Amino acid sequence: MKEEAVLCLKDVHYHVSSDDEELSIIKGCDLSVQPGEKLSIVGRSGSGKSTLLSLMAGLELPTGGEVRLFGQALNHLDEDRRAQLRALQVGFVFQNFQLMPSMTALENVLMPLELFQVSDADDKALQALDKVGLGHRLSHRPSELSGGEQQRVALARAFVTEPKILFADEPTGNLDETTAEQVQHLLFQLNDELHTTLVLVTHDSDFARQCDRALTLHNGRLQAV
Repeated sequence: MKEEAVLCLKDVHYHVSSDDEELSIIKGCDLSVQPGEKLSIVGRSGSGKSTLLSLMAGLELPTGGEVRLFGQALNHLDEDRRAQLRALQVGFVFQNFQLMPSMTALENVLMPLELFQVSDADDKALQALDKVGLGHRLSHRPSELSGGEQQRVALARAFVTEPKILFADEPTGNLDETTAEQVQHLLFQLNDELHTTLVLVTHDSDFARQCDRALTLHNGRLQAV
């Protein structure tokens, strides 16, 4: 029997108003993502990829259509209930790392565990940093780490809660080619170990092709690559 989709979009639209003009960014997207699937979405800069990712995660709500995450229609949930739905089930990795500058690597990884009062938080955070090869950099703050190391801390933080789905927004966009390849390998390795569903937004077509399925966002619509 086929498992229920982790993520489902039905005729999703998103537009914003600016200077008495309505700008359509997403123009009717349909999508179904299965448990454990690795999906990439490619598109030029400004095509709306990050906006679409925000809609998928319930950080923004569509102006038309429906987004369902874990079977829940996000349109029907208020902000608090959407946050509860994401708690411990959704991970995020961003292009600019989004680490807390005043916290050490260990404290950054501990943050989601402590926020939701997860047991054995210290051990889990230490194991997560060991997995990304940073067990020796626990007490270093982001400013003391290279870009690649910062993104590895961000990966450890994203996977430490063992989320059901991970949204990655240009995770290698700020890295040099060699470091980007290392982070890409690590992302897929961690994803496979935990059987996490991955939705990856990238402008890198080679990176995208490593996923099970690749789509392109063009003129506000998703198309097969």
